[in-house]
Parts: sequence; C-alpha cells; structure tokens
Amino acid sequence: MNIGIISDTHDNVEAIERATEIFEEEGVEIVIHCGDFIAPLMINYFDGFELHGVLGNNDGDVANLQSAFDSLGDESELHGRFASLEFDGLSFAALHGESLEEVEAIAAGETYDFVCYGHHHERELSDEGRTTVLNPGAHVLAKSEADRTVAVVDTRAGSVRFRSVEE
Repeated sequence: MNIGIISDTHDNVEAIERATEIFEEEGVEIVIHCGDFIAPLMINYFDGFELHGVLGNNDGDVANLQSAFDSLGDESELHGRFASLEFDGLSFAALHGESLEEVEAIAAGETYDFVCYGHHHERELSDEGRTTVLNPGAHVLAKSEADRTVAVVDTRAGSVRFRSVEE
C-alpha cells in the first residue's frame, strides 16, 4: 500500500491539487496530513482518500475543520495535535512538530516505524534506530524549491520517496 504524507499546505490550492494528482498517480489510498491546512475548505480537495490529519499551529477553526473531515466519510479523521496510526503492520506517529525536541524524543523512543511531522517547511528523511523520521516538505514559504514536496511511503517495501509539486 502507498501512503501519502503532506504538511503545511497553508491554503495553497494549486499545490494541493498537484499533490492529490501525485497521490492518484502513485496509487495512494491513505493520506496523512501533518497540519497547517488553514481553511476548512482545503479538506474537500482530499475527497477520495482516507485522510488522517493533525492540527498545526495555524489551524484555528477546529470546529469547521472537524466538520470538513466528517464530510469525507467514516475512515477519515482529524486527530487533534497527535495521531498514532497503523497501516499494513507499520506504525505511524503524526504531529505538526513545532518542537524538534519533541519529534526527536518520539523518534528516540523507537515505538513507531515512522514519525511524520511538518512545521519547519523543510523536508527530512532520517533514521533514529528502527524509526524513520519524515518531514514531507511544505507548500508555502518552503526553505527551497527542493522542499516543495510530498512523500509517498510504500508500506510493503518500507521505502519513502519524495515527489515535487513543481513537476
């Protein structure tokens, strides 16, 4: 199974449309969003995917974000500030990650196969023991054009690849 990882879309409709095209091309069924959707209307662009999201520091309209998630269907869920998920036997922690120390502590605990976070607008792929730490990049104020990416996790291979939303 392929799982799409995205973060910090910040109402960038063009980037969200491109990201969902990439996810469709890659056969993604489940998307994990690591926060900073901003407007509840952005959730509708993920229709057709099972969407799991966490709140970012700029996601203030929680009630309407929740309503938007509810409209996607039973499997999609807004998890609050942290999500503990499991797909295809792999465990995922998802958080926005304002505190890198928190991200590092969760990864160091080696409780999860993947720790996914955003906030810093810079993609990352690293290992902490058995845990893969993953920041998929950002779509507004990215550190560089190379950071305007989404990630796709292949659960069977345990691999991660980045795709540019600029392609």
